[in-house]
Amino acid sequence: MVHQDSTRQDVRVSGPARLLRQPLLRLLAINLAFGLLIAMLAVAALLALDAHRLRSLVLGDQSPVVAVGLLLFGFAITLGSWVMGSAIMRIGGQDGGPERGAGARVTAAEVAAEAGADGRVPVRATAGRR
Repeated sequence: MVHQDSTRQDVRVSGPARLLRQPLLRLLAINLAFGLLIAMLAVAALLALDAHRLRSLVLGDQSPVVAVGLLLFGFAITLGSWVMGSAIMRIGGQDGGPERGAGARVTAAEVAAEAGADGRVPVRATAGRR
């Protein structure tokens, strides 16, 4: 008789669950969801506030569902891409990234600590040579 451990998970996972195990794709999927949520809130706010008579224009159309769908699609593409792109650009700034990047702030105390007896501060290149 073979005893199987009930705490062991099946290692064969397929479909979207397998893709979401990869950290980059999981990061993109989560941020895409946030971007879509922001897009839906933005379209709902535009229609609720009737900004520039947008709600009146949409409701006066023959097919308002198509008009709202196209508006939502445009916002989803724009804001979903924006949130995903900003998440990718923040990867290097998290823990484990470079100590000082191009946008890092340096305090006067750090400069004074690095200065030599003659007051000169050593300069380090932040970009690699090509």
